[in-house]
Amino acid sequence: MSIEKVTHVFRGRVITLNIESVRLPNGHLIDLEIIHHPGGAAIVAVDEQQRVCLIRQFRHAAGGWIWELPAGKLEPDEPPEHTARRELMEEAGFDAITWASLGAYVSSPGVFTETVHLFMASGLRAVKIAHEAAELIEIHWIPIAEACERALRGELVDGKTVVGLLRAQARLAGTRAATATNCETTKTSGQG
Repeated sequence: MSIEKVTHVFRGRVITLNIESVRLPNGHLIDLEIIHHPGGAAIVAVDEQQRVCLIRQFRHAAGGWIWELPAGKLEPDEPPEHTARRELMEEAGFDAITWASLGAYVSSPGVFTETVHLFMASGLRAVKIAHEAAELIEIHWIPIAEACERALRGELVDGKTVVGLLRAQARLAGTRAATATNCETTKTSGQG
């Protein structure tokens, strides 16, 4: 694949829209409308009771209130881990001792370059919340199993939230299974 020509259409605070003439791997030349976005980070914050932080936020583009993970866009040259830590503090009022990557999520690869980096945070401690003036946010703590059920029933419609919750639940289930296996191995080997 090669980009033959780029026509800049719009540059805003967050996105840039280009029409890009691209030669595909099969040799076909096509004009694509591509929205460039710096990317973001989203956080599945899990407390000691296995509850996750979900925020209910007003999003004009989504038609009103929507349930989401705490998340935000990457600042120039900011590592995704720093974005995640900053956004968890700003939107939920928490920092975390333990951070784990849950991989990345591509939101709409046909037209949008945004990649969202997903993280799981635990060992939470409260910090001063710092909502931006234009953010209308309610903070809720919901058991992760319930949040995942809501995602699977289609009640949570934000893609990064659904993917993040299901990956975190799988990671936690794997951790519990590994701990149980290690406990069984220790019991068995201790009886010897």
